[in-house]
Amino acid sequence: MSVKLVAIDIDGTLLDSNRRITPKVKETLKRANEQGMYIVLCTGRPLPGVTEQLTELELYGDNDYVITYNGSLVQATKSKEIISQYTLSYDDFLNIELMSRKVGVHLHTIDSEAIYTANRDIGKYTVHEASLVNMPLKYRTVDEMTPDMSIIKMMMIDEPEILDNAIAQLPASFVEKYTTVKSTDFYYEILNKEASKGNALAKLGEHLGVKQAEIMAIGDNENDLSMIEYAGIGVAMGNATDNIKKAADIQTLSNDEDGVAEVLLNYL
Repeated sequence: MSVKLVAIDIDGTLLDSNRRITPKVKETLKRANEQGMYIVLCTGRPLPGVTEQLTELELYGDNDYVITYNGSLVQATKSKEIISQYTLSYDDFLNIELMSRKVGVHLHTIDSEAIYTANRDIGKYTVHEASLVNMPLKYRTVDEMTPDMSIIKMMMIDEPEILDNAIAQLPASFVEKYTTVKSTDFYYEILNKEASKGNALAKLGEHLGVKQAEIMAIGDNENDLSMIEYAGIGVAMGNATDNIKKAADIQTLSNDEDGVAEVLLNYL
């Protein structure tokens, strides 16, 4: 069966180690789009963090879509029509914030407007995230966060050994209440239980009338696992984690070797 929709992770997959889209990958994606494939960026980043890539790949047409916040938000890039959206409640915020203090890690909260932290000693990885995804960073106490906010995801962030120790302390009841994923060595993301890249891909496929077998997903890290498992063709990058490689149907070259282009060229 032919591939009609390609979901592509950004960091470590679409972008090389210099955070650029290589000419070969760019040209291949353009060809795929012209041949009628849906090219869907599927990322843990918020929407402001993908505008540069969407613009470079010219994915602002009437039939272009994007999946952001690790599957919490699926929308059309041009009309901004929301296909699906999952958020965290104010009670969730209070629960997660309290837990972060109990296990001793930095934390930040993200909505569609900004990144918020109540940490007076703002973690360097929070600063890194704000810079990476081009969002304003605001210090806001817990009391200043209000129930009317639409929180899309929260992130425990810290040095890898500190974060791993904190994760090990999390009660099973806490973990089971949310979708949790360690997207890098220093990011542990917490989302609505229904949110995942795999669920988002299923929602978008249903919306577009694209069958599961006609979907390809390409990724490299643990937050890509659900979409790798869901897609008819799950593709692991050469630089992917062992877990992703085991779950994938096929493996391509690394992000520094035009891996996205190499696998797609077989289907054009």
